[in-house]
Amino acid sequence: MRKKLICLLVAGALPGLAMADTTSDQIKALQAQLNALQKEVKSLKSELAESKSTKGTTKNAAIVAPAAAAPAQVVDVTSPDYGNAPARLTNDQVDAMKQQMANQQLKVDSLTDAANTGPLAGLSITGYIDPTYIYNRAQNTSSFLFANHSTDYNYFNSTFGDLYLDIKKTFGVGPMAPSAEVSIMPNRGNGINLLTNHKGEIGNNILNTAIITVPVTATGTFVAGLMPSFGGYEVQQSNQMLTLTHNLLYDFSDPGSYVGVGWNWAPSGNWAYKFMIANEQYRTYGAQTQVGTNALGDPITVSNRIPTFTARVDYTWSSALDIGGSFNIGRQTLASGTNPLTGGPGFGPGSFATSSGGYFLFGQMDATYTLADLQYNAQIDYGQQQRAAFNGGNAQWYGLSLLAHRKFSLPSVGPMGVTARYDVLVNTKNGGGGGGIALNGNGMDTSNGFGIGADCFVNSSTFGTECKGATRQDVALDLLFFPTQQIQVKVEYRHDWATQKVFLRSDGSYSKNNDLLGTQFIYSF
Repeated sequence: MRKKLICLLVAGALPGLAMADTTSDQIKALQAQLNALQKEVKSLKSELAESKSTKGTTKNAAIVAPAAAAPAQVVDVTSPDYGNAPARLTNDQVDAMKQQMANQQLKVDSLTDAANTGPLAGLSITGYIDPTYIYNRAQNTSSFLFANHSTDYNYFNSTFGDLYLDIKKTFGVGPMAPSAEVSIMPNRGNGINLLTNHKGEIGNNILNTAIITVPVTATGTFVAGLMPSFGGYEVQQSNQMLTLTHNLLYDFSDPGSYVGVGWNWAPSGNWAYKFMIANEQYRTYGAQTQVGTNALGDPITVSNRIPTFTARVDYTWSSALDIGGSFNIGRQTLASGTNPLTGGPGFGPGSFATSSGGYFLFGQMDATYTLADLQYNAQIDYGQQQRAAFNGGNAQWYGLSLLAHRKFSLPSVGPMGVTARYDVLVNTKNGGGGGGIALNGNGMDTSNGFGIGADCFVNSSTFGTECKGATRQDVALDLLFFPTQQIQVKVEYRHDWATQKVFLRSDGSYSKNNDLLGTQFIYSF
């Protein structure tokens, strides 16, 4: 009977392995089975010892008073006492069990070694896909938005509607193990619509970020590669956002990605610092701008050799409140063109600037308050860029973003949430521009609603150089649904407006406002 029990236990080992989904699960299952078998062998050894002792006593008793041995009591398999009934095993059966345990121990050791030192050790692949449906009133469009391979960056077509993959490899175990992490967005990532080469041409690559992390001390870490900026409370990834679209500060005020090196320092549990020296934002190589030609017609160029320095500090006030801020100091390169007033070379969006670049200053503060099912975010920005405004003067912008979110659950719907957000971004000085605001030759961004008004430009005798830029605002209202841990569904209504007629409509006219209605399905893995 004991033989039947052990056979069932040994036979159950292989199905346990087949059901394990990962190496870790297999190791745990084998270890548990091995422990059970070892426990059973110890019990059997004790019973064998007792059996030998009992046989010796029986032989001695038989010399004095021979008697017939009583047969062992047979317990029915279906009886509740079957599990407590004694079992008898031969030495061959015990040896077979030992061999089985040795084989299982070998498998456990092999799987443990593969998990810790094999080629897949420390490798993780995560990500999401987020097909989106957008209705745009000004453009009179209504369609699905997914894998839209375009170099245009608009608030209604920014970083959503794509595949996001994060591939990370950690070399070793523990907090001092270095790692390499690459994120890929083949259609809406930084490499597609923001990163440019030394000539200012968009590189059209699938890289979104690529970061090497090397812990040097218990509190300090060296980082290098293509990294996002430190500004703002909002992140790029759709599955971590509480709205469908980004706020105005994320899209048009905060600096973008940088190629460089940095140092992360966390001296205590409340304070954390980040420092970085890099190229100017979005540049994968030092910028070169043509400023003329020589006698043979070859270009004369100037290069931006001044790096950008950026830093951030975060203070954890409590378990619910985090306060942070960042700043950037550097030099930005301007595109070259022909000045419409003089016919000579010019620089900047309107080609009215007389130099190919100038200083770039930016600072911001943000706060996040999270308590149970509530979350509040706030951010203020201020930036200046020399000669980057439409009329060739200094560009200036400042703004505010406020967000409130609450999670709750309905019996018939399940977990869900609601988010409200308000943004304002002032960009009026010298016709607007600078930072992440890209104006065309007429001083307008007709898709995103920035720059000078169409009426002012038409009535101007100096190509709009006396016109003011627009102040932009928006309100976004979102419903979020969480049917599973992997799935999110968002529905958003967004209303945008400006102080100038800068939104181009599908009929060719200009408007001061626009509306979006969108829904998004996110599956994370």
